[in-house]
Amino acid sequence: MENKKELIIIFGKGYISNKLINLLKSEKDTTFKNIEYYVSNNRIENRESIIKEFDELKPSYVINCAGKQGTPNVDWCEDNQQEVIRSNIIGTLNLIDICYLKNIHITNLTSGCLYYYNDEHPKFSNIGFKEYEKSNYFGSFYSRNRYLGEQLTYPYDSNTLSFRIRLPICDEIYNPRNIVFKLIGYEKVINEPNSWTVLNDLCPIILDMTIKKYKGFYNLVNPGVITHNEVLDLYIKYIDPNFKYQNFTVEEQRKILNCDRSNNQLDCSKLESIYPNKIPNVKVSMEQLFKNFKQNN
Repeated sequence: MENKKELIIIFGKGYISNKLINLLKSEKDTTFKNIEYYVSNNRIENRESIIKEFDELKPSYVINCAGKQGTPNVDWCEDNQQEVIRSNIIGTLNLIDICYLKNIHITNLTSGCLYYYNDEHPKFSNIGFKEYEKSNYFGSFYSRNRYLGEQLTYPYDSNTLSFRIRLPICDEIYNPRNIVFKLIGYEKVINEPNSWTVLNDLCPIILDMTIKKYKGFYNLVNPGVITHNEVLDLYIKYIDPNFKYQNFTVEEQRKILNCDRSNNQLDCSKLESIYPNKIPNVKVSMEQLFKNFKQNN
């Protein structure tokens, strides 16, 4: 007798949700043979419509990829604060609360832009911020918004899995949401070490931990850090040897932005304890990503 398939409802139609959908499609006959998915057209703040949709479809899992990050960048959030609150606070909590009331597991994608290097977490020390550490960065409305959202999510830990994402990247180099695409369009870039979320490595983990109904907060990043210059050097090495870039300081960058930017390393040992020796170092993964792009294009 064939096993009954379980349904994942995905909210959001952007960069990461598309990667998850493509993965579900490509492995529908193997890894996810007992999983179906549906992409909701509802906005996450529309409570009655979502309740009706859940009653009709009866999902086993929900993945929330919706939210406002700002287009083309987080400066947008400074001028559209009410819209950001409506989506990232009201909408997210609405969706999580509905899942709580209906006993549905929900995976919520949020941000790791909550920290900045300090004396306890110096640059290049490999001492990353752990999930339980309090935020020390409030330099942008986006980050303050995400911090508040986290605090309000804690009471729902019985059915909620939250992933903190930083600088998401995949081998679709020229996707407008890809960080590399943004970097090559800037006249000048800073050169700071950061954690990155390599989606090729970590999207399978999002789906695996969702289906296994893990709960709590996890830093969803590759181990280690890589600088902006190192990323652009890989772009030159594998894609465009004629590309040139210039650096400027964080202080100089602040003068041309509406808000500050977070630079940090997140500790991913909690995630690695579930997937030991499965998540490659960010520098190794990033080089492989550019190699893949070169081979496929």
